[in-house]
Amino acid sequence: MDFQSLRDIPIKISSANVASERRITPTWTLTQLKAKLEPITGIPPSAQRLILKSAFREDAILEAQNEEETLLSAWSLKTYAEIQVDDTRPSTARAINFTDLSWVEKYTMPAESYSALPNSVLAWKKANKLGRFDSKSPEIDSTKVSKLWSEIEARQIDSGKRCRLGSDSTRRGTVSYVGEVQEIPGLGGPWVGIILDEPMGKNDGSISGKRYFQCPAKCGVFVRPERVEIGHFGRLLEEDIEDFEEI
Repeated sequence: MDFQSLRDIPIKISSANVASERRITPTWTLTQLKAKLEPITGIPPSAQRLILKSAFREDAILEAQNEEETLLSAWSLKTYAEIQVDDTRPSTARAINFTDLSWVEKYTMPAESYSALPNSVLAWKKANKLGRFDSKSPEIDSTKVSKLWSEIEARQIDSGKRCRLGSDSTRRGTVSYVGEVQEIPGLGGPWVGIILDEPMGKNDGSISGKRYFQCPAKCGVFVRPERVEIGHFGRLLEEDIEDFEEI
């Protein structure tokens, strides 16, 4: 049976997973209404608890001893009132949870299929010889990594030394690690792990579960050597914090 008729009243239907406007016929029985709500909400009639909400009156529970004969007109439905449909079943007995994305089957395109696509990012990189498709890419990366190690040496960056981030930065700390960090994607080469004096960092000295040094939460940070200035920088009582991109 269709939701629409000449005497329909627009009513908002809501549940934990659905919110939509439907047209309700006051001459329907409560049993008829629940049957129509099942394909909308996914809740079987026997588990539906209906609450009529209106700005002009207190909330009312739509229930009756004889739902097969009780008409909806008994509750004087008003235009744009709301019928809230609660599911009385235990969560374990509910067939579908529309808010839990783990129930949704994910599609993963096979690598071979993606490689064959003519208009993908991968195809564009191949055509323009970018990234790993650039014959000079390994040589370029090697040069960049060598420059980073040279920066470490030139700045005399070593564990245990005091430093600050950037020439104008007042974020100060102690160098605690110098070397590769495999968990950080992109170009390899050395990173400098620093324990900041104040909790203005990004981690506790670990990345993706691998620990490089120990410090309180938010006091650890990994930066490239060009961000580090070594010196006799004492701990400040008040800091002028600047925003930097850090990992």
